[in-house]
Amino acid sequence: MSSPPGYPGIRISGCWALGAEGSSAESLDRLLPPVGTGRSPRKRTTSQCKSEPPLLRTSKRTIYTAGRPPWYNEHGTQSKEAFVIGLGGGSASGKTTVARMIIEALDVPWVVLLSMDSFYKVLTKQQQEQAANNDFNFDHPDAFDFDLIVCTLKKLKQGKSVKIPIYDFTTHSRKKDWKTLYGANVIIFEGIMAFADKQLLELLDMKIFVDTDSDIRLVRRLRRDISERGRDIEGVIKQYNKFVKPAFDQYIQPTMRLADIVVPRGSGNTVAIDLIVQHVHSQLEERKLRWDMAALASAHQCHPLPRTLSVLKSTPQVRGMHTIIRDKETSRDEFIFYSKRLMRLLIEHALSFLPFQGCTVQTPQGQDYEGKTYAGKQITGVSILRAGETMEPALRAVCKDVRIGTILIQTNQLTGEPELHYLRLPKDISQDHVILMDCTVSTGAAAMMAVRVLLDHDVPEDKIFLLSLLMAEMGVHSVAYAFPRVKIITTAVDKKVNDLFRIIPGIGNFGDRYFGTDAPPDWSDEEELAVT
Repeated sequence: MSSPPGYPGIRISGCWALGAEGSSAESLDRLLPPVGTGRSPRKRTTSQCKSEPPLLRTSKRTIYTAGRPPWYNEHGTQSKEAFVIGLGGGSASGKTTVARMIIEALDVPWVVLLSMDSFYKVLTKQQQEQAANNDFNFDHPDAFDFDLIVCTLKKLKQGKSVKIPIYDFTTHSRKKDWKTLYGANVIIFEGIMAFADKQLLELLDMKIFVDTDSDIRLVRRLRRDISERGRDIEGVIKQYNKFVKPAFDQYIQPTMRLADIVVPRGSGNTVAIDLIVQHVHSQLEERKLRWDMAALASAHQCHPLPRTLSVLKSTPQVRGMHTIIRDKETSRDEFIFYSKRLMRLLIEHALSFLPFQGCTVQTPQGQDYEGKTYAGKQITGVSILRAGETMEPALRAVCKDVRIGTILIQTNQLTGEPELHYLRLPKDISQDHVILMDCTVSTGAAAMMAVRVLLDHDVPEDKIFLLSLLMAEMGVHSVAYAFPRVKIITTAVDKKVNDLFRIIPGIGNFGDRYFGTDAPPDWSDEEELAVT
């Protein structure tokens, strides 16, 4: 939000809009004096990563429930970066409350609220002793791991997954388990030192300083520390005067000049928050991705099928099983039985594309046998819910100790966009060969989003195998065009999809036929999903 021409730094409807003179990051070196001593730790339990699902529960709703729309284009690459808001201000100034008010007023489907409290540095043994004696300065910029903060925000801004440390303020250490977060439309990063690093400032699209009267902040700390942390009034006031107030004067208040917006009175300034929301809305509108399903459908017509596609050989047996499961008169029991047979054949076929290396073993007769062994680290299966999970038993039957993850993607009936609703992936998946499973692929929209999710979790593209019982040519071309190194494996490819994006001649709604549920009148082959 810029200030009116000729009036840099004037107050606009209850907030401060700083002009160019106050936005330069070059003055930061003067704002960071050498490390002092004598600071006591702020005793807390553990840092709260406010962005782990459910991302944000308000009085009206949970913000993320609408699902995350696409963050990539038809090429499979990122379309627009997330909009990052930095919220700075003194301790107990109301930064988190302001952030929540902004998020609720924005009414956008996918938001990450990230707290700087999660990024305190790991202390050495000597620093641990100092912290135990209240001699370690937790209010200096050097107490924070800015390298990790910058790396984390960069990945989040690009739509990638990140791991967030959980800081235990009782032991002054990071917990063993870290929280995994995903990118978003809007990222709000809040903390007392939110503007105290040059690289960090470059990642912030909007910088907001919450300016709350020092007496109010002291009263809030008194109420919080006495009621929640069991401290006495004398101890809280002593800590505030000795540590908190000097830190604010020396390190935090000078960064106000770097802010784009200064919000006096914090969460009580609804006029300022309304103006901020209006500006963010305009920025999001400029970045909005238009998902054009019609363009996706016509982009690759008449092109030959890609070389990355492998279709199971159509033997009389395979053709016979397809005849049974495509027949609308087939009973549910027979549909399940022959679908499972095809799934087993499909997965056995897919495993032949994994890397193998030579090895020698000795037979019971004492003779050497020159054989082959899997040359990768591990195999992980990921099913696209709902229909994709029906392929999991076949994968488990042929891959011992295989790990399984799940992704829930649904089509928004109003926009036609695929939306990411749920994600559960095994740890350290980036080194695995991943078998991505969905029973039918018509447009490829859900498959593309699932592949993009895996890529954002650092799975190499050439280690992803997309498996489907039946695919339309349109879906094959869409996935292969966006991700040319993904191996696509299926038992059959049908040539057409109709105006409702159903595969023709097709198989019907696989999930409903398999689970015995009724399909809605407007179903498509990639709308077999239910929110659980």
